[in-house]
Amino acid sequence: MIISDLAKCAPIPGAEGTRIKQIFHPHNTMLGIRYSISQCVIEPGKSSKPHKLKSSEVYFITKGRGVLHIDDESSDVMENQAAYIPPFSRQFIRNTGKTDLEFLCIVEPAWKQEDEIVE
Repeated sequence: MIISDLAKCAPIPGAEGTRIKQIFHPHNTMLGIRYSISQCVIEPGKSSKPHKLKSSEVYFITKGRGVLHIDDESSDVMENQAAYIPPFSRQFIRNTGKTDLEFLCIVEPAWKQEDEIVE
């Protein structure tokens, strides 16, 4: 059994503009999982940079509110909502609230730096 404690995950700056805590990834579980899951945080008034991934993603909003842009569509998102982002979609999310926007990012197959294109 592997337990990951978010409080003990070291934050890293994401190339796309978020603060990331990697919860599970194939390289840190040794259990053969194919996905990765991270917590991402965006400060009020800020947004991630437009980017694309070769993998599909699901964002699950755990705190705050924002606007998610996927290709030519955009939608308000808030706590307890999830959004599917297809592979190769141009995407970014903007924090429109007064508190940090926090969300889980589930990537399948697992996120790899070489699979991300930041515009």
